Amino acid sequence: MQRMTRRQDFIAAAKGLSQAMPGFVLQLRLRDDNAAPRVGFTCTKKLGNAVVRNRIKRRMREMARLSLSQIAKPSFDYVLVGRSAGQTRAFEILQSDLISAVDRLHARAAPQLEM
Repeated sequence: MQRMTRRQDFIAAAKGLSQAMPGFVLQLRLRDDNAAPRVGFTCTKKLGNAVVRNRIKRRMREMARLSLSQIAKPSFDYVLVGRSAGQTRAFEILQSDLISAVDRLHARAAPQLEM
């Protein structure tokens, strides 16, 4: 999976579908191309200092590596926005939350694919 790095890609994903979970918010955007899926990670300064934010992002990157790489679909952008519970929540639960959030968003995006 490719990583998203440009700010305008994150802004575009924020305008798409989203699913809030206890440890993160997953944002989904359907692109016009048929390229490989992309993933991005972000945390706001409200969560704490750089150490806390980086810990949350490391956990999200590992979740994406293990789970999202298998269930992601082409031409989608996935953005994981960290929340404070992402630091202390059990990793296995975070992974199951990610899988259920992706399934829900794919189901909501299905009507857009048929158009």
